[in-house]
Amino acid sequence: MRVHSIGAVVALALALSGVVPSWGQNRRGEEHASHSVPRPPRAQQGHAGQWLRQHNNLPPEQQRRALQSDPQFRNLPPQQKQHLENQLTRFNSLPPEQRQQMLRRMDTFGHLTPEQKDTARQMHSQMQQLPPERRQAVRNAIQALRAMPPEARQRQIDSAAYQRQFSPQERSILGGASRLPLAPAGPNGPEE
Repeated sequence: MRVHSIGAVVALALALSGVVPSWGQNRRGEEHASHSVPRPPRAQQGHAGQWLRQHNNLPPEQQRRALQSDPQFRNLPPQQKQHLENQLTRFNSLPPEQRQQMLRRMDTFGHLTPEQKDTARQMHSQMQQLPPERRQAVRNAIQALRAMPPEARQRQIDSAAYQRQFSPQERSILGGASRLPLAPAGPNGPEE
């Protein structure tokens, strides 16, 4: 088995390094900020979970060999190759439920338009600038918004309660997140 394109390799890197935003609960290892990975032309990009889904049932060593056998992967600088391999190892070390949550999150991200992906990255970046307790409060609000119909979300963000509870910057984050297709929570509660 081989990776289908550099797009799949980059999608793997983006998804595993935290560039795919998470809007649900507090992530473990959040201090691992997203890393800059060169992006291929949009026509080459694969679905952001396709590679992992295709190789998910292989033992980790076979996954690593599949990644290393791809000619596009071999053309990456050594540091990027190592980063991808480390992220794949990290993914495989997660409990099965967390791996499935990550795959669902990548699926949602993979179906966004390029503009929505840019918005999601921007919202994620803004979230990272918030103090941890405010970041958690915004995540909780996004979780609550997720349960609402899309047309009710903005009314809630504009409500007096949210104006008292959240700063203008935080409400801006909530507004941006509420305009994105929010993935439903997983069966075990909030999803990353």
